[in-house]
Amino acid sequence: MKIRARGTPAKIDTQMTPMIDVVFQLLIFFMLTLKIVEPEGDFNINMPIGKPQEAASTLPPIKIRLLADKSTGRLSQLLFDNRQLGNDDRAFNVLNREMQLMVGTPGSGVADELEVEIDADYDLHHEFLIKAVSAVTGELNPVTKQVVRFVEKIKFAPPRRPGGVEGT
Repeated sequence: MKIRARGTPAKIDTQMTPMIDVVFQLLIFFMLTLKIVEPEGDFNINMPIGKPQEAASTLPPIKIRLLADKSTGRLSQLLFDNRQLGNDDRAFNVLNREMQLMVGTPGSGVADELEVEIDADYDLHHEFLIKAVSAVTGELNPVTKQVVRFVEKIKFAPPRRPGGVEGT
């Protein structure tokens, strides 16, 4: 005896048009609610091209040296004009305060003249270099949420490869 099913279920088609509408509505929602933060990644940095260029300003560049632990790549010493500041987050806070003292009142014209040269070891992790650039560039005013610029001109010394050989 052959048993037949009473009405085979019909094939259910997925409606794509409402799904596409929802995707576009979500896309538009996220685009309209996006808030772009100005200080994030806004560094005016001049990378070295071949030979170091002559300084255009009358003031000598401020030298910042970042020494790396050869085995781990962590920061072993932060030097600001041959003064040791340490090797932790407090050192970057001290560097930020020192730059603030050198500039004085923001917009006084001193920041336009100052130039910073960052000399980092080849083995140094990039996070410490970014912290140094952030500390030198300026700070975010907690009250007005505006960026207070200390220095616009930042240059990098040619990288020092292991063994004392400079250049790329």
